[in-house]
Amino acid sequence: MWILASAALVLSLAALVFAVLALRRLSDSRRRVGADALPQDVYGLRQEVAALRAEARDALRHLSVVRYDAFGDMGGHLSWSLALLDDSGHGVVLTSIHGRSDSRTYAKSIASWSCEQQLSPEEQEAIEHARP
Repeated sequence: MWILASAALVLSLAALVFAVLALRRLSDSRRRVGADALPQDVYGLRQEVAALRAEARDALRHLSVVRYDAFGDMGGHLSWSLALLDDSGHGVVLTSIHGRSDSRTYAKSIASWSCEQQLSPEEQEAIEHARP
């Protein structure tokens, strides 16, 4: 048992030595780049990150699917409602109602987490599950 413990200690010390050497190399390479170039690069990267975050707010990245049986005599949860929304709650709810002889699909526009048209309980549930 003590052999395993001492082997683990030796491996840990070796990893620590390699980490210290890697940090020294990193700090040496930063000194070679120069102090003036780094802040400008960081400023440019911050602008890019801010632009990407602003773009991501408009992406339909909040989604939820609710599957259910629309009719009592049907099984298998073949009907579904899908909410696709952005950070502000703008997007769409798609619903497919599956019956024995046909299937119907509906789309409802969502603005600020609500809809002008009446939502089914399943559509409302999909919106609530998609909300962050």
